[in-house]
Amino acid sequence: MTIRDIAVRTLTDESTTLGELAGDKALLIVNVASKCGLTPQYTGLVELQQTYGPRGFSVIGVPCNQFMGQEPGTAEEIQEFCSTTYGVDFPLLAKSEVNGDDRHPLYQELVRTADAEGEAGDIQWNFEKFLVDRDGKVVARFRPRTEPKDAAVVEAIEAVL
Repeated sequence: MTIRDIAVRTLTDESTTLGELAGDKALLIVNVASKCGLTPQYTGLVELQQTYGPRGFSVIGVPCNQFMGQEPGTAEEIQEFCSTTYGVDFPLLAKSEVNGDDRHPLYQELVRTADAEGEAGDIQWNFEKFLVDRDGKVVARFRPRTEPKDAAVVEAIEAVL
């Protein structure tokens, strides 16, 4: 079983897996929030989607309200905010917990991956990013303050395409 086989729900509450949702694309899975100081990172995520989408890549957004209640909206409100404010055109999953006892199974797997400093474990904040190759292997982890268009992120994406 790989990350692609884990059951997830879309923001519109459809049951699926990452594999069904995105096919064999390389993925950048990001826990997102609409009312966070890092929310402007949506701009960079949309740019990554537009640049690399045609080459077999997709951003997957995972709304999360665990960090100071910064994603309080309903699914409809989240969708409306993302599409009208940032032009988000990549898939969004249902609001999920990324830490704690109710951590989504997807994040139970993702947090096993270490960042560049060798640290694995809990998600630090909104906009933590995980790069998954076409085979479903998590190959990189970028902490929240690493911008989507940071050279390290872009190089890692290029390497898996």
